Amino acid sequence: MTQHQEEEWVPPGIDTTKPSSSRTYDYLLGGAHNFQADRDAAEQAEKIMPGIRDVARLNRAFLGRVVRTLMDLGIRQFLDIGSGIPTVGNVHQIAGEIDPGCRVVYVDRDPIAVAHSKMLLSASEHATIAHADFTDPDGIFSHPEVRRLLDFDAPVGLLTVAMLHWIPDSEDPHALLARYRDHVAPGSYLAISHLVSDQDSDRINSAVGTFNRARGHDQATTRTYKEVETMFGDFDLIEPGLVGCALWRPAGPADISDDPHTNTQLYGGVARKAG
Repeated sequence: MTQHQEEEWVPPGIDTTKPSSSRTYDYLLGGAHNFQADRDAAEQAEKIMPGIRDVARLNRAFLGRVVRTLMDLGIRQFLDIGSGIPTVGNVHQIAGEIDPGCRVVYVDRDPIAVAHSKMLLSASEHATIAHADFTDPDGIFSHPEVRRLLDFDAPVGLLTVAMLHWIPDSEDPHALLARYRDHVAPGSYLAISHLVSDQDSDRINSAVGTFNRARGHDQATTRTYKEVETMFGDFDLIEPGLVGCALWRPAGPADISDDPHTNTQLYGGVARKAG
């Protein structure tokens, strides 16, 4: 992508010399909406952890299986927080193939992810993007685009996929998640995937440290199995529970890596609110 092409979709005032989690993820997935700083951060992390592209791919496949599973369970509206830059396999594309009337609201704090999503979704009646931050639940639930499409008196699929490890302990992600869990109706589902610190810890922590030292706005925090499990609160985990995200209801060999460490670099799970 040339500098002129980049300028066409970059909002004014954005510092493209600092890496962003959503743009780095876009690059790892083979997307085109990233900058040299994002590519450099990804390449440095990949030198330490050669399977990081597979981890990104497997996490994306996990998202697709979660959406299909929740559609099978009757969910027809989704709130995808930390959605990032649209790439192949987005929630509204997957859900729309099953039910074109399914409603999807993406949420992201990255202005570039929001700007590009607005362009992509401009013709959609059932999907939109809200520029907001997970750390401000009230701001998300009161956002006009969220209120326009989602009915929180009915069950919703709350997606926090590869997002919560970007929330530092100082922001208390457990307490924040409790506010989201309280707000959604009984019968709602919460999906989480999260970088781990108790599987192949040396490599993953080295890779995370490399990204964090690039001094972008986003800083990653790995967590243990127990720490991730408690994020579901009193919601009931559905089968197979909290597992390596590649091992969560794989649909075929392509959903699982030959490297067992790659399969478990992120834990993934889905839980239901009783009632």
